[in-house]
Amino acid sequence: MQRILIIIAIISGAFSAAAQPRFVTKGKIEFERKTNMHRLYYNEEEMGSWSETMKKLIPQFKVDYFDLVFTEEKTLYKPGRENPDNKKIGFPPPAAENVVFKDLQQQKGATQKQIYESQFLILDSLRNVTWKLQPEIRTIAGFECRKALTRICDSVVVVAFYTDEIVPASGPESFHGLPGMILGLAVPRLYTTWFATKVELLNTAEETKIIAPARGKKVNDQELLSTVNAGIKDWGERYRDKAMWMTSL
Repeated sequence: MQRILIIIAIISGAFSAAAQPRFVTKGKIEFERKTNMHRLYYNEEEMGSWSETMKKLIPQFKVDYFDLVFTEEKTLYKPGRENPDNKKIGFPPPAAENVVFKDLQQQKGATQKQIYESQFLILDSLRNVTWKLQPEIRTIAGFECRKALTRICDSVVVVAFYTDEIVPASGPESFHGLPGMILGLAVPRLYTTWFATKVELLNTAEETKIIAPARGKKVNDQELLSTVNAGIKDWGERYRDKAMWMTSL
């Protein structure tokens, strides 16, 4: 009987340990960014009869991969492995290959953005984001995530899914400020989503590479938006708005 009780105790302990939440403080996340190019650029309202012709030439979805390397103190989001299918897409939109460094302790960031022909280095405090937590839950890359909402450019809704099992309060692009890591992101008006495909442990060599980018014309957030807005002021409203939203990510 005593032997049976010991076995039961060992099994119960194993199940209990398995049920304990993980608290990851260092790691590497791969994000898949997926954009519906037909809806974003080639819809009938904006292009008329040309829309169907362009849709036949351009794949419907553009898929890119990004890596987010993180510790408790800092994170670095940057382009990851290449997708050869994207060679068919053509000229990249603004801020399509951002490199985003966040110092979570100092609440400061450094972001390298290519906006058409110009490269900028944005040095500023981390964006002050106001999130509204929602009851919805979904599993992403094996982690239970909760839903939250915010807005950029006053009216553009951003949907996020975060997990408190990954401790740093960061995420893809400039987004952060939730009680844990953002593993899913969607901007419906840009027909674009970011979802984590895998989470890996961080090795020492990768940790040493979490450093701020240093190339580009130095500006702060407001200076960047003012510069871009001045450069595209004569564009049509829809195209101008999309460019500003992308710049603001």
